[in-house]
Amino acid sequence: MIDMKELKWNEQGLIPAIVQDVRTRRVLMLAWMNEESLRVSMEKELCCFWSRSRQELWLKGETSGNYQHIVSIASDCDRDSLLILAEPDGPACHLGTESCFEYPLWESSSRGDFTLSGLMGLLEGRMKDRPEGSYTTYLFDKGLDKILKKVGEESTEVIIAAKAEDKKETIYEIADLAYHVMVLMTQAGISLEEVRAELASRHVIDHKVKQEKMT
Repeated sequence: MIDMKELKWNEQGLIPAIVQDVRTRRVLMLAWMNEESLRVSMEKELCCFWSRSRQELWLKGETSGNYQHIVSIASDCDRDSLLILAEPDGPACHLGTESCFEYPLWESSSRGDFTLSGLMGLLEGRMKDRPEGSYTTYLFDKGLDKILKKVGEESTEVIIAAKAEDKKETIYEIADLAYHVMVLMTQAGISLEEVRAELASRHVIDHKVKQEKMT
């Protein structure tokens, strides 16, 4: 752990702080902190910034309810910027969007990391726009029964491949199953965050059970 005295504040006594969702790793916002707001943030474990326009402390979520619960704060190698991992209670942007960074300026056509959230966004777009020639559009057009049938078929394929101890084929079939399950989630209005939260709640229960068994 570094000492707060090592941080390099600018001429206004401020340091930029980038807030990132600890669960999705998506960058949510960029704001500024002074020494007082940083101390408040660490004491309350809630993001508190310095408003340059109002010239006062700004506890994120105090009026909107969209608090950001801090998991960790790290400095960069030059000690002149901060990265905050947080669990947000709601949208980060005052416009109501999940992140302030919602406006693409440029994107490579050949590079880019695959993400489940990106795939989910694509599926949601397919359900809304129904472009012709898309297999996903075909599934949505056929409806829930067809989607459920495909989930069942792909589950069977996973079992067959795993039973044969064919790792490559098992990976392939799991990917097929995951895709069709996400189509089902989209059809049913279930988000990745809702599934993540359910898994997280089970993890806490398991952790408590283990503790009880050890005592």
